[in-house]
Amino acid sequence: MPNWITRCALGTLALLAWATCAATAQGPSGTVAGRFTVEHPTLENLGFEWAITGDANRNAAVAVEFRRAGEPAWRKALPLVRIGSERIFRDVEHLSYIVPDGFAGSILGLQPGTEYEARFTLSDPDGTSGQATQSVRVKTRVEPQPYAGGRTLHVYPPGYKGEKKQPAFDSLLQAYYGAGLGDWSVVWERRAQAGDTILMHAGLYRNERMNYVDPMVTPFDGTMWLTLKGTAEKPITIKAAGDGDVVIDGAGNAKLFDVQASTHHIFDGITFRGTDVAIFAGMKEVGGAVGLTVRNCRFEDVGFGIWTEYAGSSDFTITDNVFLGRLPRNLLIGWNRQFRQPDEANGAAGIYGSHEMRSYYAIKVYGPGHVIAHNAIAFFHDGIGISTYGTPPDDPDRRASAIDIYGNDIHMSGDDFVESDGGVHNIRVYQNRGVNAAHSGYSSQPVFGGPVYFIRNISFNAGNAFKINANPAGIFMWHNTLIGEQTGGAASNMHYRNNLFIGRGAPQGVMRWVNVTNAYSSDYNGYRPNKGATEQYRWEAPGRTANFPTLASFRAATGQERHGIELDTDAFEKITLPDPATRHQVYHAMDLTFRLRPGGKAVDAGERIPTVNDGFAGAAPDLGALELGQPEPHYGPRGLDTQPFYR
Repeated sequence: MPNWITRCALGTLALLAWATCAATAQGPSGTVAGRFTVEHPTLENLGFEWAITGDANRNAAVAVEFRRAGEPAWRKALPLVRIGSERIFRDVEHLSYIVPDGFAGSILGLQPGTEYEARFTLSDPDGTSGQATQSVRVKTRVEPQPYAGGRTLHVYPPGYKGEKKQPAFDSLLQAYYGAGLGDWSVVWERRAQAGDTILMHAGLYRNERMNYVDPMVTPFDGTMWLTLKGTAEKPITIKAAGDGDVVIDGAGNAKLFDVQASTHHIFDGITFRGTDVAIFAGMKEVGGAVGLTVRNCRFEDVGFGIWTEYAGSSDFTITDNVFLGRLPRNLLIGWNRQFRQPDEANGAAGIYGSHEMRSYYAIKVYGPGHVIAHNAIAFFHDGIGISTYGTPPDDPDRRASAIDIYGNDIHMSGDDFVESDGGVHNIRVYQNRGVNAAHSGYSSQPVFGGPVYFIRNISFNAGNAFKINANPAGIFMWHNTLIGEQTGGAASNMHYRNNLFIGRGAPQGVMRWVNVTNAYSSDYNGYRPNKGATEQYRWEAPGRTANFPTLASFRAATGQERHGIELDTDAFEKITLPDPATRHQVYHAMDLTFRLRPGGKAVDAGERIPTVNDGFAGAAPDLGALELGQPEPHYGPRGLDTQPFYR
């Protein structure tokens, strides 16, 4: 059990769960409680897993309450989600995984650096055995900060002639290791210490990797390896000194920094450019960084921003950065198709073929506990992703769980805005805005049990609202505004609430559900049908596949969407829909608004979901990402207008 958890003796609780799965199997029906796991805390959320055996008829439930430590009143949280027995597979890679039986779920919307009490009660009409109640104390994280009591080391760019603050160094690696030139670059006799802050003074730091005595002390391949060990209390910080821009240029090398052997490092205020991979943080089954923080930085002319594939990489904090890739600025192109540059008069015309991977991901991670928030990302194949990885490890500390992706502003993706692909439990994707994606807005390809929560995200001008592939399990889509059609994809344990699916006038229908099992639900959603499409709503579930021309006919036949509505663009204050016939067209968030119109059909038309929409303003929650009368979320780096970077 992780050391941040303190068990406490609290009373038991009996509450009805918010939802339960339908009966899907026969056999022993009682539930035996197994291992209870508290996942890595993040800044705003807590995640939990509870293994079970039995419950063949899937009617067990886990109710959850929480409160700040010491407060008298308990609050209702989301119940844990029943998971297990779903098969996630993709035959071409020989992937086949059966989700273990259990429960998983999150307590959402918490305050950083705050201790909470939580209690969980397992119930089953057929009986329970083992420890059926759990009570824990857990503290949310805070953003890592430089250690105030450490040394300050000053680095100046090559050729600097002014006065230098002491101790002064001529390169980052000299300050970090005490490294020398040439063969002496691996003689590390004066290593930085945990708690040290290395201040990078203004200037250009450009690798001369083929220079035997490169002033930057970089090796032949141009990669700067950072291998030292900070601690959570005493991180090693590499920070701009505040006297001007600090630019570290890889001069076209493959990797600029390799930090996969490091622990608890902070990069703050640095510009990285001219490299294929700016910060490489972990290789699958080899090693990876722990506690990496990257904030207030700028990445430009890079093929990849921050990247780890290592299952043990944990607790990254990636916030308030700008990532600018190498894809074209004025043309939306996809990986699996070609688009001709329309502006031939300016000499920039040409064919961009499939698989031209000029820039891959801005951010890609694996492992538990990562926070990726308030970044601005543009001109990459994918914005933010979890590694597809494959069969997840059994160890909760070595798999993609308890990951938060929120407040990001994503523009011009050749594939998807955010990918939860490879996620296992408690992936939380919320309050992100994406404009222009050649493939899909948000992706689950696959999810190994879930839950993955997609909450209050915006997608505009994407080929598909959600990408669902490789039979993911445990998907919850709540309060999203999706300007585009949902063309389906097979999944299990999938649930839709309070979303807006706005058809763009495409020839196909607006919505398709493909359910592998009988654990599904869809209600309280709003749809703008595509005029002329006779197969407007397609339903696929065990034992039934059918198309329906209207929401009313769909409701009557399936029992789903009992409170769902059809609406039009007048539900919004002002909106212009993208033209599906001009897939290369580029739109800009500064020209768009997604606010609802007072009195429109989407207002007060939603269902209450504990800890998700408790603060709704009217008689009921509104549909979509933005609640009328409440401030809009801030997308991208806080305190920075990033939209001019996208023009």
